[in-house]
Amino acid sequence: MNIFVLTGAGISAESGLGTFRERGGLWSRFDPARLATPEAFAADAEEVHAFYNLRRQGVRAAAPNAAHRALARLQKELAGRGGRLFLCTQNVDDLHERGGAAAVMHMHGEILRARCLACTAATPWAEDLSVATPCPSCGRAGGMRPDVVWFGEVPLHLDAIEAGLAESDLFVAIGTSGAVYPAAGFVARARRLGLPTHEINLDPSDTADAFHTAAYGPATETVPAWVEGVLAGPRPRQGA
Repeated sequence: MNIFVLTGAGISAESGLGTFRERGGLWSRFDPARLATPEAFAADAEEVHAFYNLRRQGVRAAAPNAAHRALARLQKELAGRGGRLFLCTQNVDDLHERGGAAAVMHMHGEILRARCLACTAATPWAEDLSVATPCPSCGRAGGMRPDVVWFGEVPLHLDAIEAGLAESDLFVAIGTSGAVYPAAGFVARARRLGLPTHEINLDPSDTADAFHTAAYGPATETVPAWVEGVLAGPRPRQGA
């Protein structure tokens, strides 16, 4: 079986990383137009760096939870059975990787990476950034930015994501709001491809009606239970 899993902020919430659109979430306390756009960075890079430095510190302090570890287990065991888990995340944290997953498709980039606007080189980056930070590749300062997708920018890996959907037997969205496109449209694309669709979330998402089935509750409970169910299902016969 090939499974496509899309994860959002809800899977990392129980690791202490706040979601964006919940009451008290990041965008209720910070204006995305002032902090998460190329225009904001051009107007006040220091303010943008201060916000992302805080977020980077939060990611470093967080630890993967049972939901991250369950998906890593599913990825490994499906591969052992000749299948695949295509793990696509809207999250910029590295908790899937630290939870044991491999080949994670970060469609919104990675906060623990930095990219130079001058030479476009990207590099792992766990420390703070500022306008004085020189690029390790070209040596220029002032152009190092978080390697994340800001509002108004095109998400990454869309061709690979489309191929992953087309090669899957099941689409599952975990911890997503269903409010951010193009990710919110993946369930409609999966249905056009004839795939069964399943939502796992704390509460119904904005696109909940588009899913065939759903399970609601904390990710650390619902995701491991779902993984157990998948792995307990019938295995393909050898040579089939």
